[in-house]
Amino acid sequence: MDEPMESTEPDSTTNADRVPQENDRQPPGQLLRPGSMVMMTLTMEDYLSKYWPTLQGAIDQLLTMKPGAYIPISYEQMYSCVYKCVCKQFSERLYGDLMEHVTKHVQSLSEQLQSHVNDTKEFIECFSYLMHRYLQALEGIVPIFNYLNRFYCQSKLKKDLNEELRLLFRAHTADKHVTLLLSLLEQASSTPFAISPPTVASLVKNLYSLNPDYAIGNTDLFARFIPNVLPPTTVSQLDEYIAETQRLQQQLSSLPEFRHESGHKRSFEDDISVN
Repeated sequence: MDEPMESTEPDSTTNADRVPQENDRQPPGQLLRPGSMVMMTLTMEDYLSKYWPTLQGAIDQLLTMKPGAYIPISYEQMYSCVYKCVCKQFSERLYGDLMEHVTKHVQSLSEQLQSHVNDTKEFIECFSYLMHRYLQALEGIVPIFNYLNRFYCQSKLKKDLNEELRLLFRAHTADKHVTLLLSLLEQASSTPFAISPPTVASLVKNLYSLNPDYAIGNTDLFARFIPNVLPPTTVSQLDEYIAETQRLQQQLSSLPEFRHESGHKRSFEDDISVN
C-alpha cells in the first residue's frame, strides 16, 4: 500500500487515520493536529526549518532520558508533524533523516563504551545502562512515528520501524562489543556479586531479546536468566548438576554475609510466630 493520498477517508476511520482535505484550514505557521485537515503545501523549507527540527528535538530528549524519568513531550504535536509529512509525500525523507540521526547516536554509544574497556565493572554497567536507556527510548520514538511506520515502512518497505531501530543498536553498538562483554560477564560470574545480580539479569535478558544468537556459545550464562536456552536435561546429566549445585553452595558459604551458625535464629526469624 502506497502513501495516503489527499482524499476523504470513509467515515469509519479514526481521526488519526483521516486523510486531509483542502477545505479545512489552519492558521499559518501552526502545526497540524491529528484529526484536522492539511490545507497548505508542505515545502522542503517548511520541513527543514520547522517539522524535522521539532521531531529531532523530541528524539534527542527520548534518547538521552534517564531510565524511569519523565519528559513532558507533546505526543499529539509530534504525531501531527509525522502525519502531515507522510500526507505531503515526505515519507522517504523523514524515514531517511530518522535512521541517519539514530545511527549517529548509536555510533556515539559505541565510542562511549570503548572508553571503559579497561575496567570490567564500569564496562559491564555502562553497557547495561546504555542498552536499557536506548530500548526505553524506542518505546517513545516508535509511537511518534506510528503513521510513518504504517504507511511507509510496513506498506512500502515491508519493514517494521521498531525492529529497524533495534537493528541499528545491534549493528553499531552491541555487535562491536558483545564478544568482550560476554567474556567479562563469564569472568565476573566466578566471583559472586562482583557485578550486581539485577544488572547482570537485565543485561542478559535485553541482549537475548535483541538477538537470541548471542546465546550461542554462551548457553550457561544465558540459561541462568532465560528459560529453555539449554536442551532438556537427561538422566545422565543429573550427577553433573548435583555437583554444580554443591560447588555453588560452597562458594556462597564462604561469603561473610551468608555465614550462619547452626542453632541460632536469623534476625528475621524473631518475627515469625509458630502456631
